[in-house]
Amino acid sequence: MVPAGTLTGNWAEGPVAVSAGPGAGTAGVRRVRGIVPADLAVCNGSASFLQSGFWGSFKARFGWNARAFLVDWGEGRTMPLLAVRRRLGPGVSFAYIPWGPELPPDFSAAERQAALEDLARALRRLFPRDTAFVRFDPPWYTQGAEFPPPLKEPLFRAAADIQPPDSVIIDLDKSEEAILREMKPKWRYNIRLAERKGVSVRRAEAGELPVFYRLYQETARRDGIAIHSPDYYAALFAHSREWEGRKGNACIGLYTAEYEGETLAAIITLFRGGEAVYLYGASSDRRRNLMAPYALQWRAMRDARAAGCLSYDLYGIPPDEDPSHPMAGLYLFKTGFGGRIIHRPGSWDYTYRPLVMKLFRTAEGLRKLRKTLRKLRKGRTSSPAGFKKTTPAVIL
Repeated sequence: MVPAGTLTGNWAEGPVAVSAGPGAGTAGVRRVRGIVPADLAVCNGSASFLQSGFWGSFKARFGWNARAFLVDWGEGRTMPLLAVRRRLGPGVSFAYIPWGPELPPDFSAAERQAALEDLARALRRLFPRDTAFVRFDPPWYTQGAEFPPPLKEPLFRAAADIQPPDSVIIDLDKSEEAILREMKPKWRYNIRLAERKGVSVRRAEAGELPVFYRLYQETARRDGIAIHSPDYYAALFAHSREWEGRKGNACIGLYTAEYEGETLAAIITLFRGGEAVYLYGASSDRRRNLMAPYALQWRAMRDARAAGCLSYDLYGIPPDEDPSHPMAGLYLFKTGFGGRIIHRPGSWDYTYRPLVMKLFRTAEGLRKLRKTLRKLRKGRTSSPAGFKKTTPAVIL
């Protein structure tokens, strides 16, 4: 187990600030003025849970090497950064920056591009020499039908995304009645139907995770998704308990929907500061007419609002409403709850070792193609209970 705030892995050490160099930046408009290694605790104030010290120390329990930095963007704006690193093979690793870097809000698109380039160059001096590339999942987004402009060379679009770029965000800074009004009528009806039929939704204890996992295995077989071992989910709850009372902690909740003593569906959600995130969902093929998943999501939204969260992220949908998409059912289920449809840029790579990067991209692209073809052959354009999840290259 890795204690919170511990720096892990074979990283270059030292307190000396590193600048991006005189040639940094596509347009020369913004640049990294300096970057220094820091304790993971500096990330506790990050906006996203994926950039938090909590998440970095959790991933360190499962073979990732987590490291925090303080990045000086100039004009007195110093912001934390979490990077995690993992081996790809003997003598080869890659670094990953999930939903980062978090940048000053006034940066333009050109400044964001320059910031990523500068940061990648600066980090190269701090990463181990076996690091083949750094992958960014930038956090900025557009809404509705507008998509973010693509980044430019020397950044390249990854063959497969790690985090889902597209999602639905439910704004919780309004009354429950207003949130319900923004849902599609059928979704409101299904929530009330589940209640009338006697579906009971409750927040369960971590000790009931085996019930969730049995349903999750059923969901994985049905929908062809990759899942972790049960130890992973148990460790997530344990890690949250260990961080209880610390700044930046994420509270993990397990919710179950039951009918006549039978668990029909379950979800795991994360609550941290102003955000709540739906992480994992599982459901049975039985009694689908009782609409248990709708009641589960509504209960989680209500609890998030009561806890002071301002948003509820349904976490991952196809980019648009395409009936031929293998996950069209997922799009319909999640967008039916209303909210804002957002689009992030997706995963982008900056290469340090071109030959290794080329081989990795080829292998990653083939793996993604096999998954897509398998889903198309099975014809799964919808999922029982609306719980079909995206299958990124590295599951959350």
